[in-house]
Amino acid sequence: MLLKLKFNSKAVRKPVISAVTLKTSALINIIKAEVGPRRGELIVEVDDDFAEKVEKAFRELDVEVYRLERKVERNENCVHCGACVSICPVEAITIEKDGRIEFSDKCVLCGNCIKVCPVKALALYEV
Repeated sequence: MLLKLKFNSKAVRKPVISAVTLKTSALINIIKAEVGPRRGELIVEVDDDFAEKVEKAFRELDVEVYRLERKVERNENCVHCGACVSICPVEAITIEKDGRIEFSDKCVLCGNCIKVCPVKALALYEV
């Protein structure tokens, strides 16, 4: 499961990832991080079996937690050019036999495909 973590100025100064890992015994994979002196935002991946326990532990440390769905939305502007396929680090985007682009559940929401789309047809979908 992917979680978006938002850190306030207090939480950003604490070793919260380490603390939650030690408390829950869950492995936490950092997918994306933007951390500054007053705020921080991370997208992390956690095994589904540990998700609730990890969410609770982060909230106890004053971190906002949001569940993310592994999905990139494509609008009608998509021309199936394939620019997004080669940039995907986890091979979550494929070209089907009919030439159409398809997204799989392997997506880690890195946003690379969105940045390279020449017609701006892609966007991250968050729950």
